[in-house]
Formats: sequence, structure tokens, C-alpha cells
Amino acid sequence: MTSSKFAAFDTLENAFLLHEPEEQLAPFLFNSPHSGRCYTQAFKDSSRLGEMELRRSEDAFVDLLFKKVPDVGLPLLKAHFPRAFLDLNREPYELDPSMFDAPLPSYVKSAGARVGGGLGTIARIVAERREIYKHRLTVEEGLERIETFYKPYHQTLRRQMALTHVDFGYACLIDCHSMPSRVLQNTNPANRPDIILGDRYGTSCHASLTDAVKGILTHLGFKVEMNRPYAGGFITQHYGRPLKGLHALQIEIDRSLYMDEDTFTPVAHFDELTDLFARFAELLMQCANDAFLPEAAAAE
Repeated sequence: MTSSKFAAFDTLENAFLLHEPEEQLAPFLFNSPHSGRCYTQAFKDSSRLGEMELRRSEDAFVDLLFKKVPDVGLPLLKAHFPRAFLDLNREPYELDPSMFDAPLPSYVKSAGARVGGGLGTIARIVAERREIYKHRLTVEEGLERIETFYKPYHQTLRRQMALTHVDFGYACLIDCHSMPSRVLQNTNPANRPDIILGDRYGTSCHASLTDAVKGILTHLGFKVEMNRPYAGGFITQHYGRPLKGLHALQIEIDRSLYMDEDTFTPVAHFDELTDLFARFAELLMQCANDAFLPEAAAAE
């Protein structure tokens, strides 16, 4: 990496972190791709928004909610750069041509709902549809972000999935996110979920994994719903290959459970929630199941 524009995370070691346990004890790994909060001065200078406005797209503090997962024996991968800078839960080249100063390469996916909505690999907007940039980006800068940060992150995630698969016979990815409380504002308070699980409507992981996660979270006191309005994004869809023994399940946590959404301040009992999610990981480790093996899934 040579560009000074990204100096705050100018090495891969600074761009993201794979926090590995001393020994991985079960075939589960955790991923937090949207909790990065390192906003470089160059990025802030290029934006028409202040940092607090840019942070509206963050899954703020999700990496900290799961920070004790490695202590109980499971890996945690997390991004340091923010989602507003580069969205890891998209295909690598979902780019809006209107954001750039010259034509994009022919392999770019420039159509589709996410690109049209301003939420491609390099987003045009943050929450409340606020435009991020003062000016068009150069094509070179856009492609550099993908080559320098997106691809190495996903290479690391794929490698960790592959190593887990080799060691245990299968791998289960828990993709960790959070959602603004306003998403659920029209839900009956008596039925309002704390957490939404996304398994791409049963296609990204074995049903017993979904059932285990839902059961554990419910046991820990959370209200849990499935797939609506979040069924899982690119990561869940791309990495979930149950017939190959690769399973992926998305977790969306209501932000109002753990933070003040206006001030980006963790709630007073945040440490207790961190312990609760560590307990979730411990209980999940006890749910290793031969049904997750590729030959078992293929036989169903």
C-alpha cells in the first residue's frame, strides 16, 4: 500500500484484525465487517458530511460486543475501516458509475438495487439518504480501495473458513451486524425482536445451526425473529454452502439495546452484554453437530 490517502490504516495489519484464540476449540468463527470506526482525515475531507453523520452507517461497537469470543476459543475477524469507506458485505465490484470521473471497467456490476440505492461496494449515501462525497472519485481510487482492503479481507475470511473446514470437517460463520432501532419502530412493542437472524430463507446454513443459535439467544433473554427485514447479505449468501460443509448465519442486533444511537455512547451495562455474547459463544460451541458435515447435508 503506497497511497497516503489511507495513511491511518496503511498496512493490512491496521486495516483489519483476525483475533485468533490460542487454540480454536470448535468449527465456528465470528465476523464483524461493518463495525470499523477509523475515519482518515483524507476521507473526511472528501465528504460533505461530518464524522457523526458518516457514522450512521456503522454497526457501531459490534466488534466490542463480541470481543471475548476469542477468549472462549473461537476466531473473530473485524474491519477497522468504516462501511462508509468500503462495504465488505457487497460483491467486490458493485459500483455506481455516477460516482466516478471516468468510465468504469466492463467487469463492474453497475446495475442492481443496491447500486441504484446508493449502497454499493463504495457507498454513495449513508442513513437518511445523505450524500457522502463533495465530488466524484477517480476510478483509480475506487479500484484501489477494492484491491487494497476488500480483497485481502475476504482472502483472510476464506482462508479461515478453509482452515476450520480442514480441522473440523465443516465451518460455521456467524456474521455479526446491528440495525437502527427505527427499522422496527412500527413493530408492536410486545413482539419487537431484539435480534434478527438471517439464513437466506434456509439456504445459507443447515437448519440445525439456525435452530441452535435462535434457541441459545432466546435462552439468554433475547427476542429473536427470522429473515425479515434482514435475510443476510453478500457474505451470508457467498460463504454459505451447506452441501460443502460451509455454513453462514447473519445476526442483526437492535442498536438501542447496547448504545445511545444519537451520541454513539455505549449503555452503562455494555460490559454485561459483552459477557452475555461470550456466553452465547460458549453455548454455541456445544452445538457442534454431524449434520453440518457436507455428506450429511447432501444425504438430506
